[in-house]
Amino acid sequence: MTAIGIYGSAGRMGRAIATIAGDESASVAGGADAGEDPFPLARDAEVLVDFSTPAALESHLAAAVAAGTPMVIGTTGLSPTHHALIDRAAESIAVLQTGNTSLGVTLLNILVQEAAQRLGPEWDIEIVEMHHRHKVDAPSGTALLLGDAAAKGRGTTLNEERVDGRAGLVGARTEGTIGFSSLRGGTVVGDHLVVFAGEGERIELGHRGEDRSIFARGAVKAALWLAGKPAGRYGMAEVLGL
Repeated sequence: MTAIGIYGSAGRMGRAIATIAGDESASVAGGADAGEDPFPLARDAEVLVDFSTPAALESHLAAAVAAGTPMVIGTTGLSPTHHALIDRAAESIAVLQTGNTSLGVTLLNILVQEAAQRLGPEWDIEIVEMHHRHKVDAPSGTALLLGDAAAKGRGTTLNEERVDGRAGLVGARTEGTIGFSSLRGGTVVGDHLVVFAGEGERIELGHRGEDRSIFARGAVKAALWLAGKPAGRYGMAEVLGL
């Protein structure tokens, strides 16, 4: 059985991963949380899963690199600096980073990229996401993942086309932009809707997360897939063979 170490083990996702691991022929090597030394866990585990906080990512990557242990990163709210750290770590170990470990969202991501490529910039793209009242980052990591897929489908980058929310007299919509709207409330696990709006017609591609276990199950599958892989940066699409 593959031994999985969990950074952020006391959080919702960490607890869910520990519960799911046994169902997926994996074991839990242990966990580490805020204020705890990340290095012992990195040495004990065959693969690491990180669902902690952006502030802890640098030390977790350092521990993983020092131990030569592959790591799945599902922490959201990452900055360009964090992604640069991941790129550097991926020169030494296998790293899989994603804004969402759901297998359903992974497939949705592929569909969004293909739709954006085939429909072209004259179709407006808007991404709407809703999460529980306690979520601290917006737009969600999943929404940004979907936006990045749409931008790639159009042969551009999300940084060039991204528009976050609208309020006041903002003027007419600019062609080619990708808009984001974030809703927060209740206990919603995660709803995402990508709207392609054309002249006289509209296509909507979406996913509703009904139980947090879908993310934990996907994270465990990703960890089992990543164990033993050569150094490099990977994504969830490769777990599905896409």
